[in-house]
Amino acid sequence: MGASGIDFLIDYFWFGEDFVKRVTRFFLMSVLSCVASYCAAAVGTAVNYPSKPIRFIVPFPPGGPSDAIARLLGQKMNETLGLPVVVDNRPSGAGIVGFDLAARARPDGYTVLLASGAGLSMNPAVYRKLPYDTVRDFEPITQVAATPTLVVINPSVPAKSLQEFVALAKAKPGQLNYATTGTDNLLAAEMLRHVAGIKMEGINYEGSGDALNAILGGEVQLFVINPLVGLPYIKSGKLRAIGMTGLKRNPAFPDVPAVAETYPGYEQIGWHSVVVPAMTPKTIVTKLNTELVRIIKQPDVQERFRSYGLDATGTSPEELADLIKKEIVIYKNLVKQIGYQPQ
Repeated sequence: MGASGIDFLIDYFWFGEDFVKRVTRFFLMSVLSCVASYCAAAVGTAVNYPSKPIRFIVPFPPGGPSDAIARLLGQKMNETLGLPVVVDNRPSGAGIVGFDLAARARPDGYTVLLASGAGLSMNPAVYRKLPYDTVRDFEPITQVAATPTLVVINPSVPAKSLQEFVALAKAKPGQLNYATTGTDNLLAAEMLRHVAGIKMEGINYEGSGDALNAILGGEVQLFVINPLVGLPYIKSGKLRAIGMTGLKRNPAFPDVPAVAETYPGYEQIGWHSVVVPAMTPKTIVTKLNTELVRIIKQPDVQERFRSYGLDATGTSPEELADLIKKEIVIYKNLVKQIGYQPQ
């Protein structure tokens, strides 16, 4: 081919206006085709949803409150949908592994996450870098339950009340330890340390079971615990409850004073919710919300939650989204206020 032929090819295929138009048209058609295929698949999935087992990720070990809630909800969903709901426990510090796994799952409604409020609204305040983004990576479904938590101590600690424990901690600065399993009880203990003006050392455990063994064995002296986990040990005298983290006393524990009775304004409410990966079709989000709220409102489920020391809630996706965004701001400000250094 001569020079003139090469020049023609360059002009036509590289610089030619028609070539640019062809490439642009091809690119746009390819993109639109992919979008159309995805939308068609999503619509088909949503119409037939659910048609196979659902994986319910719990970012904490078996036996804890998140696990108990997920298993109860999964059992009820199975009864209605006629499909298995498989609880998948993925324990890790602050639940981060389970949250990350759920965030990266396919957004088709077959992976749901039992998300603690701590993982959604506290972790962004306590950790400088997370593998997931609370707002970007999840579609809220509903809040499930909420409750204040309990401040408990080992009965061998020479203190019968919160005031006596604070006095002991001031007499032994840095010699008393508290257990943490996630961001919620970490911040609750750090808030107590801050308002009471005491120095305590935190020791992190993978789950409530390990932390319970630690406080029962005297390895740590204080633990802020979910009522579901702590109630049997309090009743048996193996743990002593000295405070409740709500602004008022919990009717389930009328003899346990609120921390706010001694330190006005002290409050921390723990809650659980269900979320799915971002980009899950709206119709699936609506179906899951309708089904879960129906279950949460059932009298036997509400009674079971009360026996756990939890208040059953059940909200819209929009209400849960607003709560998450609001609490992220609150806890970021709180971390600054108490002087806690994000990890």
